[in-house]
Amino acid sequence: MKTVGICGIGDMGSGLAKNLIAAGFDVRGFDPDAARAAAFAQMGGKPAETTAEVGNGTDAVFVMVMNGAQVRACIFGPDGKSGLASTMSEGSVIIITATILPAEIRAVADDLEGTGIEMIDSPVSGGFPGAQNGTLTMMAAGSDALLDRAKPVMEAVSGSIHRVGGGPGMGQTVKACLQSMIGSIFTATYEATVLAAKSGVDAEAFLKVVSNSSASSLISTGSIENIIERNFEKTGSHIATMYKDLTISMDHAREMGVPLFTASMAMQLFQAGKTKYPDGDNQIVTKVAEDIVGVGLTK
Repeated sequence: MKTVGICGIGDMGSGLAKNLIAAGFDVRGFDPDAARAAAFAQMGGKPAETTAEVGNGTDAVFVMVMNGAQVRACIFGPDGKSGLASTMSEGSVIIITATILPAEIRAVADDLEGTGIEMIDSPVSGGFPGAQNGTLTMMAAGSDALLDRAKPVMEAVSGSIHRVGGGPGMGQTVKACLQSMIGSIFTATYEATVLAAKSGVDAEAFLKVVSNSSASSLISTGSIENIIERNFEKTGSHIATMYKDLTISMDHAREMGVPLFTASMAMQLFQAGKTKYPDGDNQIVTKVAEDIVGVGLTK
């Protein structure tokens, strides 16, 4: 695989592009945002006018967009007849790194039947830093032969690739389970900082204790650092993404008949944060509780 495409060149997709270019791949990309396309060109990518243009002659295409409707539009076009599927050749691969419902990706796989185009269901974890640094965790579902063939392009953007199943939907299922955990850790951390602040705990002391305890993680310590610094926007973790992911977790849990008590509360807290502070990042949820008690954890 030498020529790779990307649909969606935002915070995450731009990281994929940067690392693919650095690895020596010829990279084409599409994004409807002109500024993103221009930034992509500056890093050495080749902007395309349509997703169909991205697919023409590419060996593999990453789809890194926000939701299931956008995934379908990238692959099949708004009319269902254009998009990647109209130009990609038999044996080429679509790697869906977006996080969408398991049912949505299974529907995409069904509609690709008979085209000769193969698909890997591989949502990612690691956020903006992971995308930019090429250290994403990939939850890949596909046949062993297909994953072996796509391994070089996937390794260019990731730190670890986990094979989680052979059929479409299993990657998204694992991601839904993971996000139910991550969302819950986020909100527990946010609430703890407000409790600490209201109780008069020194911010730096609290951060050091958490960092050296069994509660330490990239999520907890990173969140506390941002909260102390009052970094609530433009950190690369917009609240809309995590909120969307938690709704996917809850939808999947409902389909499976599994109660998610903690994750459901996390989703509601993210809903409150998103409603009150729609331009904020994940940690803006902290301000929901801060606004109630009138204090937050600061230096």
